[in-house]
Amino acid sequence: MVAHHASSGSFVSKPELYYGGAWHAPINGKTFETINPATGAVIGRVAEGDADDVAAAVSAAREGFAAWRAVPPTERAAVLREIARVIRANVDRLSEIEAADSGNPITKVRADVMQGAQRFDFFAGLITEMKGDTIPGREGTLTLTQREPRGVVARIVAFNHPFMFTSSRMAAPLAAGNACIVKPPEQAPLSGVLFAELVGGLLPAGAFSVLTGGREVGEALSAHQDIAMVGLVGSVPTGKAVMRSAADTLKPVLLELGGKNALIAFPDAEPERVAEALADGMNFTWCGQSCGSTSRAFLHADIHDAVLEKLAEKIAVYKPGLPTDPQTTMGALINRAQYERVMAYIDGAKAEGAKLFLGGRHPSEPELADGCFIEPTVFTSVTSDMRIAREEIFGPVLSVFDWQDEASLLSQVNGLDYGLTCSIWTNDLARAHRVAAAVEAGYVWVNDVSKHFPGAPFGGYKQSGLGREESLSELLEFTQEKTIHINFSGKR
Repeated sequence: MVAHHASSGSFVSKPELYYGGAWHAPINGKTFETINPATGAVIGRVAEGDADDVAAAVSAAREGFAAWRAVPPTERAAVLREIARVIRANVDRLSEIEAADSGNPITKVRADVMQGAQRFDFFAGLITEMKGDTIPGREGTLTLTQREPRGVVARIVAFNHPFMFTSSRMAAPLAAGNACIVKPPEQAPLSGVLFAELVGGLLPAGAFSVLTGGREVGEALSAHQDIAMVGLVGSVPTGKAVMRSAADTLKPVLLELGGKNALIAFPDAEPERVAEALADGMNFTWCGQSCGSTSRAFLHADIHDAVLEKLAEKIAVYKPGLPTDPQTTMGALINRAQYERVMAYIDGAKAEGAKLFLGGRHPSEPELADGCFIEPTVFTSVTSDMRIAREEIFGPVLSVFDWQDEASLLSQVNGLDYGLTCSIWTNDLARAHRVAAAVEAGYVWVNDVSKHFPGAPFGGYKQSGLGREESLSELLEFTQEKTIHINFSGKR
């Protein structure tokens, strides 16, 4: 449970785990501190769960599943809509705690909180779409299918949008009638704990659980024989680890993983619009900590210099600042380890011969001295063999390439194991269709970037993930199909 003391700006948390409709001290008695990445200050203590806590939570969730799956679909939808209402009613409280815990700017965090509410409304409206089919057969028989919930499912979520992922990624499994255990990110868990406090009582005991902790919790959830499915938002290495843990029980996985996404600008694109898209697509507000960030910019030689002339102006609106200040347009990286990792990539890019066009430093403002801040950073003269061109940095670093030959361009764009998003800029309709079909990515924008649309399936190709979310596809992922054959003819 979480309380806020506005006068001091500190948060005091009761370090317990939520499962079985109640709060429980961790069996091992361990807790850990959560740190404000903008100041380095400790803002709370959180329960550090382990495999024993997972076992207890799963046992309770099995009972919760039996109760929740029996709730008629329209009544489940009403509960999901009530959860959405509670989220909206507490947007200020949730946003304040998340901004301090994650380093994300509070104005954008508010949008994340509202996105979580919207996702519950969205899946509440899809509940009756879990439909089966009838299959033609001989006279006197009926063959049909129906969709049923899988059971107890686990959702492990990333640190870049802690509340949005913690909340929104449980909407589909709950809509389908599953019990859901959520593991918030250990780097920013407080909004997930508060979420359990706000909405846990709206569901049958055990139907919803929040388990905080580190890797051991995720591994135990992935391997537990009574967890029917695992969904992860995280890195490629974590996705592989989840798959390995899930393999022994042959449980399905739903993985939204990393990206090294391309923005492709053709010579007929307007340079100013492309510059705006480069700044927007990098998600500098979130310090580039987004799997969908278009961190590789391929600018045709004819417009390369013109785009760069506009780029500094477009990026200037993203200025690092304290996340709890409503005027802040760019927050802090999640922790010191991530800060050092990004700075190492910046130093490595210089050593490999990339040209630093913009940023690359810690901001100079005294109030930001102790935080994990890095200016928006742009490198030019990048080649495909450089680390910044091939590896997901998950920081505010944009790599710019110039190109002339389309076949060579597509070879570079598709030459990585990632395939999450791609943004294409051209006014030639035929070219837009041709290139959209050629790029190996699961989500493609043409003359747009970064936006998600309710109902549009989101997910990646290759090592960027398995399955699709944010759509009917996600709801159906959390069901299993049963075939029923009925012979009422009296004949065989």
